[in-house]
Amino acid sequence: MELNFDPEIIGQGLEIMAFGMAGVFVVAIILYLASLALLKVFPSQK
Repeated sequence: MELNFDPEIIGQGLEIMAFGMAGVFVVAIILYLASLALLKVFPSQK
């Protein structure tokens, strides 16, 4: 098995990883905003 080192592939891998991490943060922010909206619509009764 022969492994070829190509520096261009490292850049592509980092770009894909950055998109994945950004996606995780976007989903977390959406869930946070949805929870805030639900708390406004249905306030807790104490």
